[in-house]
Amino acid sequence: MKTKIIFIFLIALTTIVFAQEKKVTEGNINNLPVKEYTITLRKATVNKAGKDVMGMTVNGTIPGPTLEFTEGEYAVIYVKNKMSVETSVHWHGLLLPNFYDGVPYLNTPPIKPGHTQKYEFPLKQSGTYWYHSHTMLQEQSGVYGSIVIQPKEKVLEYDKELVLMLSDWTNEKPMSVLKNLKRGNEWYGIKKGTSTPLNKVIARGAFGAQLNFWKQRMEGADIADVYYSAFLINGEESIEYPEFKPGEKVRLRIIDGGASTSFWMTFGGKDPLLVSADGLDVVPVKKNKTFIAIAETYDFIVTIPKEGKIEFKITSQDGSGTASAFLGNGKVLKAQEIPKPDKIGMMMKMAKMDMKMGAHALKYRPSKDERFKIKDKYGMQMDKMKGMKMDGGMKNSDMKTDKMNHSNMARTDMKKKNTMPAMKMHRMDLFAEYNYDYLKSPEKTNYDKNVPVKEILLNLTGNMNRYTWSMNGVPLSEADNIKINNKEVTRITFNNLTMMHHPMHLHGHFFRVLNENGDYSPLKHTVNVPPMQKVTLEFYGNNGDEAGNWFFHCHILYHMMGGMARVMSYNTPRDPRMDEFSASKIIAETDKWYSWGLADIASNNTAINLTTSNLRNQFNASFEYGWNKNLEGEFTYERYLHDYLRVFGGVNVENETHGSLDKLNTTAVVGLRYLTPYLFNLDVRVDNKLRPRIGLGRSIMVFPKLFVFGYYEYQIDLGFVNTLPVNKDFISETVWSAGAEYMLSRNFSLMASYDNRFGSGGGLSVRF
Repeated sequence: MKTKIIFIFLIALTTIVFAQEKKVTEGNINNLPVKEYTITLRKATVNKAGKDVMGMTVNGTIPGPTLEFTEGEYAVIYVKNKMSVETSVHWHGLLLPNFYDGVPYLNTPPIKPGHTQKYEFPLKQSGTYWYHSHTMLQEQSGVYGSIVIQPKEKVLEYDKELVLMLSDWTNEKPMSVLKNLKRGNEWYGIKKGTSTPLNKVIARGAFGAQLNFWKQRMEGADIADVYYSAFLINGEESIEYPEFKPGEKVRLRIIDGGASTSFWMTFGGKDPLLVSADGLDVVPVKKNKTFIAIAETYDFIVTIPKEGKIEFKITSQDGSGTASAFLGNGKVLKAQEIPKPDKIGMMMKMAKMDMKMGAHALKYRPSKDERFKIKDKYGMQMDKMKGMKMDGGMKNSDMKTDKMNHSNMARTDMKKKNTMPAMKMHRMDLFAEYNYDYLKSPEKTNYDKNVPVKEILLNLTGNMNRYTWSMNGVPLSEADNIKINNKEVTRITFNNLTMMHHPMHLHGHFFRVLNENGDYSPLKHTVNVPPMQKVTLEFYGNNGDEAGNWFFHCHILYHMMGGMARVMSYNTPRDPRMDEFSASKIIAETDKWYSWGLADIASNNTAINLTTSNLRNQFNASFEYGWNKNLEGEFTYERYLHDYLRVFGGVNVENETHGSLDKLNTTAVVGLRYLTPYLFNLDVRVDNKLRPRIGLGRSIMVFPKLFVFGYYEYQIDLGFVNTLPVNKDFISETVWSAGAEYMLSRNFSLMASYDNRFGSGGGLSVRF
């Protein structure tokens, strides 16, 4: 009897506890229906472009599975990390509590190897979104997938839908790719046929334009940096969807999940209907050729034709590759071909416009506010068009101020066509097709004119020579948080001072992209900023989850890792669950050390150069040995004052008498190194014997894969320390060399040279 009573008591107690736990759970989710998913991240060997290469998978696939929800549900997602490295998942475009945004160390704990992390949040929106790792460059390796949130009530008429995830694939380790970019190797451009060697430039009559670019320390017009083995749609270069029948209307949910590739999208058959951008509905518009920047999403409705199947085609922005998906059956209705961009033509146009480029990506004094000075020096050169009237009657002088009136600029002038954000000016139409004027919100998006406005100017700055990227000349590791107030409109003007497109993404928010549609300007979470152009956006921190710090960055992964990022802060207390995770770690990812080396093994000498570098600091070690017994070695530390200038100090060792290694001289050296206009590397120094020395070197690609190089060095001894020979006021030494290099691959080149110390010879250059 007692046993039965105890048993009944335990059952009753368990029931009460369970009910209490259920009540707590329901209280946490506000009685919303729960939809759960579990995704597992693994390292795996995957086959891409005909090779077995190491990648990272989500539930064993690349891309990962589509997570499907309905607006109003409560999402619960368990992420299991079965890899040997930590990871993370960011829910791109979703409005959610700051703690679950997924940027490790900033607002969400990293997922350690072997651990499972739970993400949970209510779904306040519908549309097409995606998820991806926010740890280092893992997204490039395959950690990404799509999210589809159906609306509570269907608004658009269509029969079926299909998610198309676009991406790029490299057979290299992503960190090796970034290291190659950091060292300034030209191989990727050569490999994909987008380089502009001097012979092509001269053949086009563009040598003057090339000189203009060199003068501004730029090799030439640039579009995309990385060579990719393949471009993919849902993991394939060509994929068929024969299940769609003639007459069916299909909603294509298209996501650019590339690491560094934006695409042109084209369709066969009749023009599709664009119905959504970044997950939100827009006024439907027929549009075929559409540019999709990295991290953007676009939805189109297509009608499967009776006479064949539609080709949906993506072309990488630099024209280096394509991929296609085919919808339906029968003969192929081919999509429009997109020609390769004319980079030399771009250079000629820009030189003719006398555009000023070369704004610092690494400033001398990062804490000094020089954003307006940078804008005035390197901006759109409005002063060259003084007196010109733009359409709508706005004069240049009216557009010069950065303190624009909120009500007038955002609500009145933007209603007129071709005003500031989307102007198509004479001489400034080089990138005119990259705009958002075709996107119009079905409802007004403007804010109350009485709400105060905070203006922020962000010049987008970069340096291709060291692959450093920043805003206002300041990379993330040297920047303060941008303070945001949820009781005011934050208006950001991007002024792109680089030759690259930059898709800028703000976590946890939608913002208005001001275009010609004025009050009906579209809402987006990612905005593409074309080269040498301005784009203005604004947002009002009122979505309910804005508290905390939010990441804001260029979605080209290699630009983000190079420093083009900021933290937007509402200056609210940090979630106590993050106390053990320092935000400095995610910031430090943009200031990592990278190391590389070069060995020349030739018949006349052997030379080895080793470098390890981060944003401000660099260590160099070099060693040369000629077979005629001439030897020199040097170790230096450099400190970058800005992009082009660094000071250094170190030790130099060389044999005292040419042809003999019996006696070595060791001297201390200090000096500066400077990248001059026209891209000459200048070395000016003095040693502890007070002997000044100057060196100048340059390399030029004259034919595809073929470079010529030269170096000149002059040292003088005025007898301040050493005793000079009788009847000599000074003694001097000249060193010079010249040669050519033919690149066989990223890591190997054939080379031949003449050096006045070692004579002539040839051999192999090895990069590692």
